[in-house]
Amino acid sequence: MAVLQAVAEDPCGLAELCTRTGLPRATAHRLAVGLEVHRLLRRGPDGRWRPGTALAELAGGSTDPLLDAASSVLPKLRDITGESVQLYRRDGVQRVCVSTAEPPSGLRDTVPIGSRLPMTAGSGAKVLAAWSDPHTQRTILADAVYGERTLLEVRRRGWAQSVAEREPGVASVSAPVRDSSGTVVAAVSVSGPIERIGRKPGARWAADLLAAADALQERL
Repeated sequence: MAVLQAVAEDPCGLAELCTRTGLPRATAHRLAVGLEVHRLLRRGPDGRWRPGTALAELAGGSTDPLLDAASSVLPKLRDITGESVQLYRRDGVQRVCVSTAEPPSGLRDTVPIGSRLPMTAGSGAKVLAAWSDPHTQRTILADAVYGERTLLEVRRRGWAQSVAEREPGVASVSAPVRDSSGTVVAAVSVSGPIERIGRKPGARWAADLLAAADALQERL
C-alpha cells in the first residue's frame, strides 16, 4: 500500500520511491515490479512507475486517459480496416499490448491485452524504437531484424510496416501516438494475414492509421 500511495502522488523512479516510502532499495524494487506484473503499476516511457490499469478495472472504471481514448478510437479503426487493431506501450526493451479491437469473425491476428513482445521485430516495435532514447535504441538494434536506417525512415514518413517479422504469415502497419506535449507514448497498429492485407500494408492503411493516431492525441 505504501508503494501504491507513493506512486499515486506522482510518477516516480526507484530512487524517489525509496525516499517516499523509506523502504530499502531492493525491497522497493521487488514490490514495485511485483505490482507491475499484476498491472497495479505500470512504467511509462520515462521509466517511472505510474498507477496501473488493473486499479481502474478493480474500481469499475478507467483512470488512464490513453485507454479511455483507445476505447473510442480503436473500434472505429477496426471497422474501417476490418482487421485486428492493437495499442502498444514501450516498457524498457519490450512492448506491452494495452488495448485491442478485434473483428467479430474471420482469421485474425489476436494479441491478448497484457502480452509482452520483444522490440526486435514488427511495425509497432519499429515505431516505439524510432522515438526511444539513444541508449534504448542501441540495445534494441543489437538484436533487431531492422537497422538504424529503418528507424530513420520511420521517423521521416511517420509510420512503419512489417511483413512476416513478428509472426509468419502476418503483416502490420503502425503509427506513433503522441501526448499533448508531442512526446510519443504509444504505437497504434493494424495487423492481419498477408494474403488479405498484402505485402505493402502501409500503402493500404497508413492514412487511416495516422488519422486514428491524431484522434488519440486529440483526446489526450
